[in-house]
Amino acid sequence: MAYKNYILVCGGTGCESAKADEIYKNLLHEAEAQGVKGDVQVVKTGCFGFCEKGPIVKVLPSESFYVEVKPEDAKEIIAEQVVKGREVKRLLYKKDQKTADTVKVEDIEFYQKQFRIVLRNCGVINPESIDEYVARDGYAALEKVLFEMKPEDVIAELKTAGLRGRGGAGFPTWRKWEFSRTPVADQKYVVCNADEGDPGAYMDRSTIEGDPHSVIEAMTICGKTIGATKGYVYIRAEYPLAIDRLKIALQQARDYGLLGKNILGSGFDFDLEIRLGAGAFVCGEETALLQSVEGKRGMPVPRPPFPAVKGLWGKPTVINNVETWANIPVIINKGGAWFAKIGTETSKGTKVFALTGKINNSGLVEVPMGTTLREIIFDIGGGIKGGKKFKGAQTGGPSGGIITSDFLDTPIDYESLTSLGSMMGSGGLIVMDEDDCVVNISKFYMEFCVDESCGKCSPCRVGTNQMHAILEKITDGKGTREDLAKLHKIGAAMKKAALCGLGQTAPNPTLSTIKYFEKEYLEHIDERKCVAGKCKKLVVFEVIPEKCIGCGLCARRCPVNCIAGEKKQPHVIDKMKCIKCGECYNACKFGAIVKK
Repeated sequence: MAYKNYILVCGGTGCESAKADEIYKNLLHEAEAQGVKGDVQVVKTGCFGFCEKGPIVKVLPSESFYVEVKPEDAKEIIAEQVVKGREVKRLLYKKDQKTADTVKVEDIEFYQKQFRIVLRNCGVINPESIDEYVARDGYAALEKVLFEMKPEDVIAELKTAGLRGRGGAGFPTWRKWEFSRTPVADQKYVVCNADEGDPGAYMDRSTIEGDPHSVIEAMTICGKTIGATKGYVYIRAEYPLAIDRLKIALQQARDYGLLGKNILGSGFDFDLEIRLGAGAFVCGEETALLQSVEGKRGMPVPRPPFPAVKGLWGKPTVINNVETWANIPVIINKGGAWFAKIGTETSKGTKVFALTGKINNSGLVEVPMGTTLREIIFDIGGGIKGGKKFKGAQTGGPSGGIITSDFLDTPIDYESLTSLGSMMGSGGLIVMDEDDCVVNISKFYMEFCVDESCGKCSPCRVGTNQMHAILEKITDGKGTREDLAKLHKIGAAMKKAALCGLGQTAPNPTLSTIKYFEKEYLEHIDERKCVAGKCKKLVVFEVIPEKCIGCGLCARRCPVNCIAGEKKQPHVIDKMKCIKCGECYNACKFGAIVKK
């Protein structure tokens, strides 16, 4: 059935939390109430990526791009767009909020430098409809592998493509598959790592929410290639929307004969199960993840042997993360040579980033490898919020390091980030401005690693605690210059001796910030001062008598009653009682309270 209009409603977690489901239901209701139900199809899609402006509604064929939509706007969208054929101007995206000039999708800077392979169907199709996935070449790659290609042909195509694991390590995908294909075994396994636990990261979750069939198809292709008949998707239980859509997709694939026995009449059997993770960050490490799938405590085991040779229940196992899997069908359909033209010499294809922090346009971004940090932050991300000065960008989450303004023009690829003391990681990218304290941020990431360490090996168990204690000592104003040397020494030992990637990379944020922001560490140590005002024990709040009008608002907001003064007279803060909460500073409308 042909419709005059197609309305796409973002159904990602971010927009869902902002009442996108209510918008969707209201659009359906209004279409019926206004007598145009037969003229419009309303579809709930995956994430559009432009999370800063959500909830997002897009209308086709006019390409009308509505942002910050509210449930009550549904009535006007149907009345104007569908009934009268004209756009709702007030809801259209505007580059400059001071003017009324609206911008079409193709002219929105957030999208202009993106190139979508992994996110090709997110924001485009209904993730709960296998028919819509098939209509966009879905399962064509599986059909090709089943009937036109030999396993060695698939490996060769991946080798030509140059695809490397997007989970962080960047290991060549073809080589991992070949390691599992070669051994003879009565059983082999395929595993998807969807245990995305980095602070600020939501790339893999959004991919499954918006395009679950791409992962299912890719894993089935791998099963055929290496000779596996069973697979598992290991996903965090905290991602209910992704889990629900994955369950629907799995059942649809089985109903269509694309999973289970004798797939498409080829004689090949393959099926998938979902395994729910309990939120342990260490289970993002592949051996710990496999232990968890087996029902054991999620703790890493020494390598070699590697999982590709001896993995799940001691059998050859290919384990890739969601983003890696989502690339596979495109490579098979378009060819490895096509994929290899994108990116850099050593890092092919695209990379998905969750762009968050002090950025104007936060969201999900997919760019060709080799794109610079400056392009991502200032062209796509729209620069720093409030016109503040850029300080640094944390890539790779707790495992990465902070990249400073001196390296904004460095092409982003595996080798470049490693050379800067950071890493690609799974794709979290947190932007910081001049008001952030790198010492406090390092302490936060180390505290995260302390909590998430499984405790199996001493370098990680003891090292993370020791580094955190030293960082806390510095942020409390009790640090010494010798502490910096200790951080270096402990960090170096952890990198060499820790059992898994968590312990080996946990020192990265601290070591990279000491390298590039040593002056800030020394301010904390020598001057007992935190310029950013984030380390509470180093902050002092004072009242400027000349600016204070004695309104008493600061005193009323103070939770410990440490501010005193007569009405219309300058007030005074009792520094011995002050708990450095900053409520007085935030409450003052006259700039009479400063923090030093």
